[in-house]
Amino acid sequence: MATDRRASWLKGVLDLLVLSCLTEGESYGYAIAHTLDAAGLGHIKGGTLYPVLNRLEEAGLVRAEFRAAERGPGRRYYRLTDEGRATLRHQSAQWETFQDSVRRVLTTPGGER
Repeated sequence: MATDRRASWLKGVLDLLVLSCLTEGESYGYAIAHTLDAAGLGHIKGGTLYPVLNRLEEAGLVRAEFRAAERGPGRRYYRLTDEGRATLRHQSAQWETFQDSVRRVLTTPGGER
């Protein structure tokens, strides 16, 4: 029986993906979740996404600002800090190296080229 491992894979890179969603400017949780879903990563529930955003804010990688709305509830908007951009660059490079290693093992017998 095959196990769908996407949820555990996503957990390992969700911080990186959220940071990446903020490279073009500020956004709010629902829009970030929609972007990830549209990219084929599936629906990310608020109970998964908002702890990530809070952790990134506490680490100084994003800044958050609450804005009241004219209609409906207000939203918390997030934007990358300079440290967040640097972290995204560094972790993206690490992810690329890791991804290349995984691909090499999956596509070549014994993982050697």
